[in-house]
Amino acid sequence: MTEFTPWLSLLGGSLIGFAAVLLMAFHGRIAGMTGILSALIPPLSSDWGWRAAFIVGAIGAPALIVGLTGYTIPFESPTPAPWLIVGGLIAGAGAYFGSGCTSGHGVCGMARVSPRSIVATLTFMASTAITVFVIRHVIGGL
Repeated sequence: MTEFTPWLSLLGGSLIGFAAVLLMAFHGRIAGMTGILSALIPPLSSDWGWRAAFIVGAIGAPALIVGLTGYTIPFESPTPAPWLIVGGLIAGAGAYFGSGCTSGHGVCGMARVSPRSIVATLTFMASTAITVFVIRHVIGGL
């Protein structure tokens, strides 16, 4: 069962949007995690500093909240680890061939009313819905 957390979700989404706006305002860049992270893999891009800071903040902020408050969201997955690895590789291939990830297209591209990002986001969402339907109702799995 998934716990519905509307206030925490609203706060988290607002912080993601705020970070995207700040990155665009101060660096003129899209807050797409795949693009930010890929430029940190050698050879490093010339603007690696802000990219590293963004990734450190994305990982460090939740860790800081847990450390300061002790609050965590319980998470467990009934999906076997090999399936998660394959799913991650498929998502990575999709981000590569789709020229961006859900954060770049879904958050920033949709906000800019980019037709390419709208199509990409609709594709992400449709693929997700089909996958969940097939796994839960056709295969009868998780």
